[in-house]
Amino acid sequence: MPPEPFVDLSRIDLNRVLVTREQIYKMLPQRYEFETIDGILHLDREQHVMIAYRDVRADEWWCRGHLPGRPIFPGILMVETAAQMAAFYSCYVYNNDKFMAFGGIDNCKFRDSVIPPARLVLAGRQIESRPRRTICEVHGFVDGKLVFEGTFTGLPIR
Repeated sequence: MPPEPFVDLSRIDLNRVLVTREQIYKMLPQRYEFETIDGILHLDREQHVMIAYRDVRADEWWCRGHLPGRPIFPGILMVETAAQMAAFYSCYVYNNDKFMAFGGIDNCKFRDSVIPPARLVLAGRQIESRPRRTICEVHGFVDGKLVFEGTFTGLPIR
């Protein structure tokens, strides 16, 4: 059974970009094909909630091979996008200049396919922050439908 969403997306303006792709990647080190977030739509420091998006296009590099004639956005790229959103949140909120490395994922489930063109909206909630690790719960939605979920651990490194 899908989890209850921890944020009501209908109450968020999903067309208002707070942080652009260019601003995101001034803080995050990923480049080229691994700049996976297109924008940040919502940041709530009190509730520790973040919302980002990725526009999944039919002309992306992975479409040719996954799967020919029927592209499906790879789950591992959903995971990478969610991890980058959580890393951005940690850097932004805590003014942290350390690289937030991927430390693990728990309870990951893929509930539906993401077929381009589609907007993948990621809702994240930080559930723990310590000097040696940060943990965020993330839900991914397309057209308001939950397509994946997971709990991500990030480890700050220099």
